[in-house]
Amino acid sequence: MTQDADTLYRQAGEQFAPALARLARAVERDAEKARDLEQEMHCALWTSLARFKGDCALKTWVYRVAHNVAADHVAKATRGPKKVPLEEIDALPAAGNIEVQAAEALVLAQVAELMRQLPPLDTQVIVLWLEGESGADISEITGLSSGAVSVRVHRIKALLAGHFTLPTGAGGTP
Repeated sequence: MTQDADTLYRQAGEQFAPALARLARAVERDAEKARDLEQEMHCALWTSLARFKGDCALKTWVYRVAHNVAADHVAKATRGPKKVPLEEIDALPAAGNIEVQAAEALVLAQVAELMRQLPPLDTQVIVLWLEGESGADISEITGLSSGAVSVRVHRIKALLAGHFTLPTGAGGTP
């Protein structure tokens, strides 16, 4: 690897490592597999930077590589048999309002599961949007038009929101 590619990898790691970790966790529910996926993303990024010519922003390159690895991971997982973890509980919940924590965890788990069921391109779009990327950046990363990105974000948000309802007396009508 050239010094330039090595420098680019360090720069990409400093800027985008947290986003890659969040993407891995969004795609893979099992913590160990999510860490493995994150490592695969970093390996693919490291090797791909030898081909990086600067035709696009480093951010665009990093997200394309990471999302391609994630899409491959999802495709492989859907072809294989479903695995059930032997241990469902990793640790006891922290002290505090256990009911509120459980409800929040349930909602987050449901959203994550719904996102995992989306087609890979839709998952890529919504994860980038949740990361705070602009429509123009998402368009550049995914190759979709800005209008298509806007429509997908709106449609996915509506789809996710449609799975949840406000309880009676919570500010909404039953």
